[in-house]
Amino acid sequence: MNGGPDSRGWLACCLSGAVFAVCMAGTTLPTPLYSLYQDELGFSELMVTVVYAVYAFGVIGVLLLAGNASDAIGRRPVLLVGLGCAAASAVCFLCATALGWLFAGRLLSGLSAGLFTGAATAYVMELAPRQGSSRASFVATAANMGGLGCGPLLAGILAQYAPWPLHLPFIVHLALVAVSVLILLGLRETVAERRPLSTVRPQRPGLPPEVRAVFRPAALASFVGFALFGVFTSVSPAFLSEFLDVDNHALSGLIVALAFFASVAGQSAVGRIGEQRSLSLGCVGLLGGLVLLAAAIWWQLLPLIVLSAVLGGAGQGLAFRAALSQVASASPPDRRAAVISTLFVVAYLGISVPVIGVGVLSDHIGLQDAGLVFIASMAVLVAWAGLHLLRRPAVKGQ
Repeated sequence: MNGGPDSRGWLACCLSGAVFAVCMAGTTLPTPLYSLYQDELGFSELMVTVVYAVYAFGVIGVLLLAGNASDAIGRRPVLLVGLGCAAASAVCFLCATALGWLFAGRLLSGLSAGLFTGAATAYVMELAPRQGSSRASFVATAANMGGLGCGPLLAGILAQYAPWPLHLPFIVHLALVAVSVLILLGLRETVAERRPLSTVRPQRPGLPPEVRAVFRPAALASFVGFALFGVFTSVSPAFLSEFLDVDNHALSGLIVALAFFASVAGQSAVGRIGEQRSLSLGCVGLLGGLVLLAAAIWWQLLPLIVLSAVLGGAGQGLAFRAALSQVASASPPDRRAAVISTLFVVAYLGISVPVIGVGVLSDHIGLQDAGLVFIASMAVLVAWAGLHLLRRPAVKGQ
């Protein structure tokens, strides 16, 4: 780089990516801390999964009601509101003396992620030099999934090796959010023609007929991938503690983080592998991750948990980025935003509904058997998606 416009463009792109990562890290920050909250506040495994899943409903609500707000009022205002929600979420966790604070914190966290998901992805790509769209897309992907991975890793390390385990992670995150606000205020706005907030309308999920054949396997793979992440980030720390005697919060956070970092690696490989093969390979990776997770639960082996996080995470990354690209390409331009919103709604349902199901079952048949039922159900869905892909003709050029 020579200090010219391209250099400044990449700097702005990376800075906005860092802000994106800070926001997403806040959404997974409580992951290794749930067992501490259980001891402190005395609630069941079911309630852990419900608290976790509230986040997804916040994301879905924003995507449907205001997912296109940044197109109207600008990227920076929406992202600043998102950072405000992230800060408010951290404050709720700092004040958490009852279960209601956790629900409020998770809901605000979901609102922040919902505001960032579309707006920050677009902002990162718009700030990059025009000829670097592929590289900018990877920056956005890495910021999103990498930030999700950094949250449990940071919280786990601080909870294990620093004082105030239920407070220091959120104090650090508040400081990072404050720095992010300053960075955002120093970046330029990329929406040239802004409109009043009153012009923003709710987006209805929609599937034009020409998208449906592509959408079905893409949506199923996305659902299973996000469901796998949901279980890793909600109940895996409890499983590690209950069955493997792993009470090290840093290790629990690292295992969860590995799944997200593997997803970044999987998404980065889509360009080289091709979308059609990436979606198929992603389904294979997800199935392999589920099988390894089942073996880990059955034989109670920590190495298999680690391998399932890596393989399942890589499969999720391959499948989701390929699914997103294929669905976007198959959508008519005037319906593309609605179709992509529908895919994200399905994905975030995956991160909530099955997780609550695991919580309900664990109260009746135990965490181990509930995990096996979940794995069997998700394996059937991802196998169906894989078979559907084998029967579908390859898209030309993939």
